[in-house]
Amino acid sequence: MDSYTGAAMAEINYPFRARTDAISIADRGVLEKLFTWYETLKVERRERRRAISVSLRCVSHHGQTSLYPDELPLVFLTRNDAKLVPAFLTHYRQLGVTRFICVDDASTDGTREFLLEQEDVDLWVSPVRYKDARRGRAWRETLFSLYGGQRWYVNVDSDEFLVYDGFETQTLWPVLHCLEKVGALRLPAPMLDMYPVGLSQADANLLSSRAPWEIADHLDSSGYTLSTTNRAISIKGGARKRKFDADLELIKYPLIYWDDDCRFGPSIHQPLPYRRNFASMMGALLRFDFFSDRENETREAAGRERYFDNTPAYAKITDVIAEIKTLKPQSGASVKFTGSQQLRDLGLITPIAPNESGG
Repeated sequence: MDSYTGAAMAEINYPFRARTDAISIADRGVLEKLFTWYETLKVERRERRRAISVSLRCVSHHGQTSLYPDELPLVFLTRNDAKLVPAFLTHYRQLGVTRFICVDDASTDGTREFLLEQEDVDLWVSPVRYKDARRGRAWRETLFSLYGGQRWYVNVDSDEFLVYDGFETQTLWPVLHCLEKVGALRLPAPMLDMYPVGLSQADANLLSSRAPWEIADHLDSSGYTLSTTNRAISIKGGARKRKFDADLELIKYPLIYWDDDCRFGPSIHQPLPYRRNFASMMGALLRFDFFSDRENETREAAGRERYFDNTPAYAKITDVIAEIKTLKPQSGASVKFTGSQQLRDLGLITPIAPNESGG
């Protein structure tokens, strides 16, 4: 696993204090673009040597479905996320997703059985585990190959809920049209941890009748740093850094136009080719990881080394939760989530407005 992120090329205020901060991400000079081109060339050459083949089998009773040109498919990975998956599917159906393409990583909590009952889900399994599938990246690349390129995909995990300006009332299509208009082929999105005021109060059983942001209903409104590198945008900080000193990357690209030039390379946070990774952040991923059952889940994740370079980070989180049974993740930076207008006002996302240059 390559942990190199590239030398920082620009430090940008985040949350954005002004519209110009957001636009400056895509406003890159000739020298910066040249560095990014060279970095892509170097890493792509290495990745071709490291490419692996993984076996996947569709276990849905209807088999693999074909995608029509006007469909919006979503690729996601999951393991033992039965508490969140129903809300996850509901959320993305409301955003206009027409087909869910999932790899289940040997779930034992009923996740697989539930997904098998969903007519709009193609469920895949593999004899290769997450870590050996290059932490799931090889699975994703295989699925994109099977379902076909030259199209937009939503690309997330089962605990990540994409939101954007007006997501409460409009689908993802205006976002995609805006990206196309400005020539952007990906949507960069900060990963914002959602948490309750007290971990013990966030009963995961309530997810059967309530949206996850009604239970884990707070997020950090400040305490982030943003920089650009040769490869991508980099965001650090947030609740995990503040509470657990976990220095994790908080950027992903949940909307991605996949074609023959694309691959994930050494990191899901820096997909290739790198020149496409620089655009304004018109959306965010609300990440739901903190409920009353968090201690057991953290121990399980740390034990199977699921996340990139994160086993020490997850072990640290486990230790803190074990020591503080009534863990309260909130701080002076915490605010209660009220919707997309709030995220705009805070400078965490930008409006959907086709007036920027794309990558």
